[in-house]
Amino acid sequence: MEKYNIELTDTFGGEANYSWVRRYSLLVPSIDPDTATTSVMADIRKRNSHARMVIRKAKALAGLTGIRCRKDSFGHDLLALYPFGSCTVLFITYDGEA
Repeated sequence: MEKYNIELTDTFGGEANYSWVRRYSLLVPSIDPDTATTSVMADIRKRNSHARMVIRKAKALAGLTGIRCRKDSFGHDLLALYPFGSCTVLFITYDGEA
């Protein structure tokens, strides 16, 4: 299992403001390394579908299901989602194996 920390906070001038914050923890099944294929593209598709699953579950925890967001990616460890029409940001931070 992989653990992710989720933070939903407000923004001011496009930057995270933290005048209020809601924090959540998320556990998701990790990608099974034993099912790795010889195809590089198949492995990329598997990682991308895993990332989409994490984003869907994080948005559901924060009450953002069905709301379109702009995504900024900072490597494997941090994602930032900016919901359209809202001055908020949702941070998804990888916290290691649980």
